[in-house]
Amino acid sequence: MSTYRIAEAADLLGVSDDTLRRWVDAGRLETVTEGGRTVVPGPALADLAVELADAPDPHRARSVSARNRLLGLVTKVTKDTVMAQVELICGPYRIVSLMSTEAADDLGLEPGVTAVASIKSTNVVVERP
Repeated sequence: MSTYRIAEAADLLGVSDDTLRRWVDAGRLETVTEGGRTVVPGPALADLAVELADAPDPHRARSVSARNRLLGLVTKVTKDTVMAQVELICGPYRIVSLMSTEAADDLGLEPGVTAVASIKSTNVVVERP
């Protein structure tokens, strides 16, 4: 299972470290201790990313400059024997990519891991950082 330091998790969600710590203190986001450090489990971070994406802040989009490569958090992977649908939350954006199941498996894509969406025209290529 992927875990993230507080600063990494805050960066992935597009919020400050202090905001993320307040959410942890309020019980909105779970943490665990790993090697003496407080970290956020990837699946819990993915759930919060989906929650935030479902209720976007209209002011947040103004502070984000979209590029052709978007770092994000995988929130859902749906596979069959040939194809996989991978959903990422990249800041306030939801990105969906269709790829072979083999490619998704090779990249180790699962909810809670970070990935980069490289966007060219109508194709989205997902990479692990």
